[in-house]
Amino acid sequence: MRYKIEVYNIWELGKRANQEDSLFPGFNQQTPADRLFILCDGMGGHASGEVASSTVCQAMSQSIMSMCPDPEGAFTDEILQQAISDAFGALDAVDPNDGSLKKMGTTMTFLKLHDNGATIAHMGDSRVYHVRPGQTAEDTQILFVTEDHSLVNDLVKIGELTPEEARTSRQKNVITRAMQPHMERRPRADIYHTVDIQPGDYFFMCSDGILERWEDYDVRRCFSYSYGDDYTRVQNIINETIDNSDNHTAMIVKILDVEGVAQMPVDDRRQTNMYGQQSNYEATMVPEYPASNPTVGPSVGQAVDGSIPMSPTTMSYEKTIPPGYQGTRRAATAGTKKESLLWFWALLACIAALIVVFLFMLFRS
Repeated sequence: MRYKIEVYNIWELGKRANQEDSLFPGFNQQTPADRLFILCDGMGGHASGEVASSTVCQAMSQSIMSMCPDPEGAFTDEILQQAISDAFGALDAVDPNDGSLKKMGTTMTFLKLHDNGATIAHMGDSRVYHVRPGQTAEDTQILFVTEDHSLVNDLVKIGELTPEEARTSRQKNVITRAMQPHMERRPRADIYHTVDIQPGDYFFMCSDGILERWEDYDVRRCFSYSYGDDYTRVQNIINETIDNSDNHTAMIVKILDVEGVAQMPVDDRRQTNMYGQQSNYEATMVPEYPASNPTVGPSVGQAVDGSIPMSPTTMSYEKTIPPGYQGTRRAATAGTKKESLLWFWALLACIAALIVVFLFMLFRS
């Protein structure tokens, strides 16, 4: 498959004192010839989060470009896994080994367009969305979104939190998977493949700082045709996220044209989890995030024309879940099922108690 694309990005401090997010290609260095995109969010509160995020972006990109000289040529999961291993090795090399309990670390999101579709991978709570716009928000589809590796997401899946409670939880920034140096067990990335790529589609990559206040409807609304052109979309996103607090970074890859046919059937979308297991994805109804700002200048948070500074956000989502793959919609019903089982066992206990009392009175008489 051959592609014609446009790429936009956002790279903002928000209300943080330092920028811990990193991009490949670097901010304002993207071109229509790029086919490899990486976004990392350094772990806030940990030493040298910006070092971790930039190290992973640099190491993975160098590894992949050395193994794949043709940007639109063949790409395999083995190449991706080698690049991730190289990035872990690079983190080990830059670790100061100062005995700090809070090791530097980073999330990782990854998109590679290649001859057989697209490969998406991630670790942590930064996200990648595949969006197909419609005329309105109701018509716009979220074909795929990565599932956060976070504590609150795990609690939602087992029914301990509702999606609404997760959005306001004090633990919402605790992630369960990240890339850090000298890990005894290196976590594996979730990997997803798709060949269902059409002109007009968007791939949207973002750190959690982009998604602080958005709901599904807001995302679909922003990617709908009725929302305006890409420039208007970006400006409106900035306006709507101006008060967000964290570093917020995004990369938007718009598919203008696709040539050629992938080897896999169009409906063959696969997700590989951390255990190497695969499950088929159904059509996804989830949030995603819109485009970047062409006015953003080389300095963080400064527009070229001095117009609208850019800002952050974190998003919640709901997904149509395939068999064997849990997510927020299935988890949202878990509490109801649990309560039903409790009533069932309570009823059985009452019946058993009545039987015992009846038999006792019968034999006594």
